[in-house]
Amino acid sequence: MLQSNKITALYCRLSQEDMQAGESGSIQHQKMILQRYADEHHFLNTKFFVDDGFSGVSFEREGLQAMLQEVEAGRVATVITKDYCAIIGLNQKDLENQGVLA
Repeated sequence: MLQSNKITALYCRLSQEDMQAGESGSIQHQKMILQRYADEHHFLNTKFFVDDGFSGVSFEREGLQAMLQEVEAGRVATVITKDYCAIIGLNQKDLENQGVLA
């Protein structure tokens, strides 16, 4: 997929409750999965946004807020996450309304 200089946002979150889940649920594993997916599908200019140990109940997450600022500024072409629940509250339609391929 050809794209401009816009960012492909790769969002990872691990809640405190999930920290006991082991390596398969870890941020490192999510990053590997997301980067591999982006590479295989030719998404360029990837940038990770990470919230490690934060509940999805709160939107006051540093990584999420940084990503949303980039989306609102029009600098993001695509958001990729392992599980949409990581961004709870933002559904596909919300992202598409911001001009992001979801």
